[in-house]
Parts: sequence; C-alpha cells; structure tokens
Amino acid sequence: MMPQLLSDGLNLTVRKKLILAGLYLSKFNSAGLKELGFDSFTEAFNVIGYALGSRPASVKNYRDEFDPLFPNKRRGWHKRPMRQYCEDVYAEYQRLDIEGFSGLIRTFFGSAADSVIPMRLVGETDDGTTVFAQRLVTGLAAERYFESRYSTIPIFQDFELENTTAFGCGYDFRLHPKSTHGDFIAVEVKGLKDQGGGIALTPKEYEIAAAITDRYFLFVVRNFRENPNHLIFRDPVNGGLEFRKTERIIVQVSWLTSV
Repeated sequence: MMPQLLSDGLNLTVRKKLILAGLYLSKFNSAGLKELGFDSFTEAFNVIGYALGSRPASVKNYRDEFDPLFPNKRRGWHKRPMRQYCEDVYAEYQRLDIEGFSGLIRTFFGSAADSVIPMRLVGETDDGTTVFAQRLVTGLAAERYFESRYSTIPIFQDFELENTTAFGCGYDFRLHPKSTHGDFIAVEVKGLKDQGGGIALTPKEYEIAAAITDRYFLFVVRNFRENPNHLIFRDPVNGGLEFRKTERIIVQVSWLTSV
C-alpha cells in the first residue's frame, strides 16, 4: 500500500471514512471481518459506526451500496444506480488489497497499520487483529456512544460536557453544571463486547473514584456484538460493585543496535 494513502486516512471526512468502511466490508466480506477482529457484521457496524461518531446503520448502508459490485450472497442496493460520490471512492480505492485496506481503516482510529498495540501481556497469543477490535470497543466506540446519548439521560441533562480523555485525570469526561452553582461530576466510560464481562479501573481511575465518591460515575456500554446499551454506576468504588486488586506483568519489546 502506498504510504500516502495511510497518511491520507487521518485527514478524511467522517462521511468518506464511513464510505470506505462500507467498501471494505463489501469487498472483503468475512475475510475483512476476521482481519479487523470482528465476529459479525452487526458487531462491525456497531463498533465502527459509533467509533466514527455516526450511526451503525450508516456503515451498513454503505456496505449495501457496494454489494452489487462483488461476488457475495447479498444483493445490496441493486435496484438503483450507485451514488456518484460512492463511485468516486470506489474508483480511488478499489485496487487496495486486504492488507493495505485494513491498514487504512486502522488509521481512522489513530492506530498505525503495522502496530496495533505497543505492549502485550505475558502469555498473550493474539496476533493483533482482535486487539484492534477490542480497543475500539473499550475506547472510542464506547466514548462516542456516551457523547451521543448523555444529554438524553436524566442524571446528566443539566450538565455541559467536557472531553478529558487526553488529560490523564482518571476519567474520560468532566460534566459541569449548566447553572453557576455546584461541583463538576466525572464519568469514566468502559465498553464490553458482550452483555456482561469484566471491567478494570487503572490505579488513577480507582484513586479518583474513591476520592470524589458520589460525583464519580462509571458508564458501561455493553453488547456491541448485537445491540449496544448501557449501565450507570454512581460511586462505583464505595457502592455496589466489588473490585479486587490484580497485578499483571507487562512486556515491552524494543529493538536495539549499536552505532
């Protein structure tokens, strides 16, 4: 794949990223799902759609747009001509092979094509594909889901949203009261592929949650595999959830030379 296309992936509009995701899933079908670490198209639509700040249905619609061009069992939007802007995207990117196209898709979410995750747990055998999908579920997709829904949730409706994911402050969002009175509340967002599963807090997240008690919310987005929904836990450390401390050894690989 040409390096220029990888760098271009960081600067594309959201709509073009959605179109390319649809083209990728149509062209490579189940092999494309496996390459990115998804178990089904529904999961891919949910995760990619939310991670791009859009709707899962948008990814599906673009896949269906391209389906008449490829030999799969789906008929897609075969009863009408393809929209011109989709034809333009197809003409520009249709020659990419699965390796190059997968690399391009990964750049949409800040992951380099050849380096999905910098560190790996001792004994972990994953080849990097499911790691990519899992990072989207637990990171961007869950966060974008919260951003799209928080204003409809009664407990958050009287607050203004501030994204703090880049600040390392122990939570993902700081919500300020719309009135001039009252303290901010903190929301840490976690995602789960299935309807249930384990949730881990970092030492910083646990420390802040314990310190500010009922002003700390754990927002869990679950079931990206089928139909995403959420649970909200207020004061998770001191409330009804039981946490146990675990320690893991992390191996970081470096390549050294002498000059």
